[in-house]
Amino acid sequence: MPSFFTRRIIESWLEANYSDDLDVIVLPEMWSTGYALEELREICKVDGNQSIEFLQSLAKKFNVNLIGGSIAVLEGKDIYNRAVVVNRMGEIVHVYDKMHLVPMLNEPKFLTGGHNQVEVFELEGVKMGVIICYDLRFPEIIRDLALQGIQVLHIVAEWPLARETHWNTLIRARAIENQMYVVSSNVTGIKLGVVFAGCSQIVDPWGDIVQKLDQEVGEIRATLDFEKVLQIRREVPIFETRVPEKYRKL
Repeated sequence: MPSFFTRRIIESWLEANYSDDLDVIVLPEMWSTGYALEELREICKVDGNQSIEFLQSLAKKFNVNLIGGSIAVLEGKDIYNRAVVVNRMGEIVHVYDKMHLVPMLNEPKFLTGGHNQVEVFELEGVKMGVIICYDLRFPEIIRDLALQGIQVLHIVAEWPLARETHWNTLIRARAIENQMYVVSSNVTGIKLGVVFAGCSQIVDPWGDIVQKLDQEVGEIRATLDFEKVLQIRREVPIFETRVPEKYRKL
C-alpha cells in the first residue's frame, strides 16, 4: 500500500537528516495516500490508524514535534481529511478536519467536511494553527486563528501547479494581513495525472520569504524569531485598530 512505502521514505529521511536542533517538522497534505480519492475508502480500511501511530512513534523516536500533514481517516461512513499534530512525547495535541472541500476536484463526493471550528494549539509554548490546502482561500478562518493569538500558521497542501501563482500570493497575503509566520508544506511532482506546485516555503510576519523551494523535492529549515511577530504587531497595530462593531456579520 502507498502508506507503507511513504512511511518508510519519511523515516529514512529523518534517520539521514536528523539533528538535535530540529524542533518541529511539517509534512504535506495526504502524504500517506496521495490524491487517490476514489481509492481512499479501501486504503483507509487497510491502513486503519497505522499512519497516526507511525507519527506518534516517529515523534518519540526522534524527540521532535510533528505537524503530521494530513491523512485520510475513516469514521463510520465518512472520510475526513485530518491534520494531526504530535508532540515530542508522541501525544496527539491537536487534530483538525479540513472544512472546505474543493468542488473543482469533486472532493465533496468522496470526503466529509470537518464539523469543528479552527482552534489554537501550542508546541514549546508557541501558539500555532493549522489549515489544509483549499482553506488558504478563506481568510475568515485564518483571521479567527490570528485573533486567538497564534504566531505561526501551518499550511499542509496538495496544491496544483496550475494555480501556483495563487499559492504564492495567498501565503504572503495571509502572513502580512495577520502579522505572523506562515509555514507551508506542499506536494510536488506528478501524481494520478495532476502536476503539483511544490513551492513549500516559510514567510515571515512582514511578508518576506525566509526559505523557499521551487518544484524540486527537498527540505527547508529556518529558525523563527517570535520577537519579530511582537515587534511588527507593535509597529503596525492592526489588531488594536480593528473596528469589528462596524463590520457586517459574515
